[in-house]
Amino acid sequence: MAKNRSTIDREVDNGFDSIDHAVSDEEHNKISYNGSTSMNKLRLKEEEISVERVFQHLLVPSWKNQLTVRAFVVSFFLSVLFSFIVMKLNLTTGIIPSLNVSAGLLGFFFVKTWTKFLEKSNILKQPFTRQENTVIQTCVVASSGIAFSGGFGSYLFGMSEHIARSSSDTSDFKDPKLGWIIAFLFVVSFLGLLSIVPLRKIMIIDFKLTYPSGTATAHLINSFHTPQGAKLAKKQVKELGKFFSLSFLWGFFQWFYTATDSCGFQAFPSLGLKAYQNRFYFDFSAIYIGVGMICPYIINISVLIGGILSWGLMWPLIENKEGHWYKKGLGQSSLLGIQGYRVFIAIAMILGDGLYNFCKVLSHTFFGLYKQYRTKQRENVLPVADQDSSSPPSQLSYDDQRRTQVFVKDQIPTWVAIGGYITIAAISTATLPHIFHQLKWYYILVIYLIAPTLAFCNAYGSGLTDWSLASTYGKLAIFTIGAWAGASHGGVLASLAACGVMMNIVSTASDLMQDFKTGYLTLASPRAMFVSQVIGTSMGCVISPCVFWIFYKAFPDLGTTGSEYPAPYAIVYRNMAILGVEGFSHLPKNCLLLCYILFGAAIVINLIKDLLGKRGRFIPLPMAMAIPFYLGPYFAIDMCVGSLILFVWEKVNKVKADAYGPAVASGLICGDGIWSLPASILALAGVKPPICMKFLSRATNDRVDVFLGN
Repeated sequence: MAKNRSTIDREVDNGFDSIDHAVSDEEHNKISYNGSTSMNKLRLKEEEISVERVFQHLLVPSWKNQLTVRAFVVSFFLSVLFSFIVMKLNLTTGIIPSLNVSAGLLGFFFVKTWTKFLEKSNILKQPFTRQENTVIQTCVVASSGIAFSGGFGSYLFGMSEHIARSSSDTSDFKDPKLGWIIAFLFVVSFLGLLSIVPLRKIMIIDFKLTYPSGTATAHLINSFHTPQGAKLAKKQVKELGKFFSLSFLWGFFQWFYTATDSCGFQAFPSLGLKAYQNRFYFDFSAIYIGVGMICPYIINISVLIGGILSWGLMWPLIENKEGHWYKKGLGQSSLLGIQGYRVFIAIAMILGDGLYNFCKVLSHTFFGLYKQYRTKQRENVLPVADQDSSSPPSQLSYDDQRRTQVFVKDQIPTWVAIGGYITIAAISTATLPHIFHQLKWYYILVIYLIAPTLAFCNAYGSGLTDWSLASTYGKLAIFTIGAWAGASHGGVLASLAACGVMMNIVSTASDLMQDFKTGYLTLASPRAMFVSQVIGTSMGCVISPCVFWIFYKAFPDLGTTGSEYPAPYAIVYRNMAILGVEGFSHLPKNCLLLCYILFGAAIVINLIKDLLGKRGRFIPLPMAMAIPFYLGPYFAIDMCVGSLILFVWEKVNKVKADAYGPAVASGLICGDGIWSLPASILALAGVKPPICMKFLSRATNDRVDVFLGN
């Protein structure tokens, strides 16, 4: 248990250390002192760090009682909220922080408030438990996760005619329609859950994989349900609500000044007009300040470095080559001009980083499996990780014994998982070619044959490193199916659809195993967790397309470079598909050479980062650096402002910063994110902002004055 705590993200330590000290003096006096002094000390230490002894007087509800109506009602409304947040981030920068803390905190607050009211009215039938809290968190994350894996900001929107025109390739496209999107998600989103269920005991109990995010969430939920944790959670929710209101009202205020795309505070040249022309400016976005407060410092610095390297150095130098490297007068959006360098160099860095981490996580996976196999051969039993292999099973800690007992109690029959996978795979293989006629049934069959292996690799790698490589496996499908299909047989659309199938399988598999880890540490039934995940995924298959449809209909310029919602990854994924089908023939001059250089640089930077060990944490991340290459560095400045706020706060009062920082950040993200809903409704109703706030240079202003004077 002590070793597990050392691997938890900083979010776990947000003032929730009360668990470790929640055992009363009376309970300490009950400890038996028979045996040696060292054994007594060991038992005393176990008592001090034990979580389950704090809850040992509470009965664990049956798996059916953990699945309450109120839990799913709260989950539904939170799913809508978080789907808007994830969708807005998807369609703007593509950087999505972990929202597990917010989901757990808000789920606790709403149900706790409701049960308090019922308790005072003497009509409370079932108390609120940490198991029910875990069910809510699982359902919300599963639902809002579809907003990411559904590809609304990447492969799915990349199929549209608008993105096809931006890529100068209109031969193959499929515009979004609510009906086929929902049908597509329903036939591909459940296979990942079924493919990994039979391996839950091996991954969680036998291999004892850490799953840092799942572990962090579990400790957070356990903390909420202690008296000290409940008090702190109440204060955190108060802070979240305060900054939610400020962020929402700030979004409402800004709306009045945005009559067109080039108006408003997001067009404020805060660093000067020349810097603004190269997309260096602070756009007063509360959501990215909040994201910056949640993301690690190195992510924010990496994004800023990438913006400076690209928009501060590379693009101005390449623009000077206009007429030599590419034709004049092509404009800023043509892939045969400067835009081609921006898109394909970003793709090269993303692929280099993805390939390195794919090989790294895969090697960790196989090495970990090899060690487990060798240990099993040597001892003829599977060991428990983080424990001396010479220790017999009887010396497991009280917490591990209790959790293992509950985890293996409610089994999910293997035949249900295997039968379900085969059934849904058969339905999917028959259905998908009717949605995408370019995606042949034998492409789908091959994907479903290898998907369980890749889902296991992603889930195992996520347990070791906390990295989900779902998008990397999706890119692998793009290039494989694209090359197989070819340009003459709709390879672009087939490869994007195959990317969606693969991404959904491997993403939901790792998410489910993270949730199983959370449930294991909170004594939530695996059966309840699985049902919650299925219900959450079903919600997401309907909620996420509807949320995307609101954005799609409300903002006609969705996916346009320079607009409020540029959807940068849509054009990136589209051009990856074109690259996989057609090769490099259509790239501008020297673009391929620069792609090779940046591709290699991404691998070398990652290698140096790993070789330096702890000192490598100061090396920037190539994946984060690549994002502003296409989009610009403006959001990086916002994120760095968020980092600066948190840094100063930690210097002034680290305890308060650790306790309330994530709540403040979540409030900023949620408020600005949910403002997207009324903004979309106003746009659909044809209500336009009344004011345009613009900034002009002195020379331009003089010309305007002369024009108006005439």
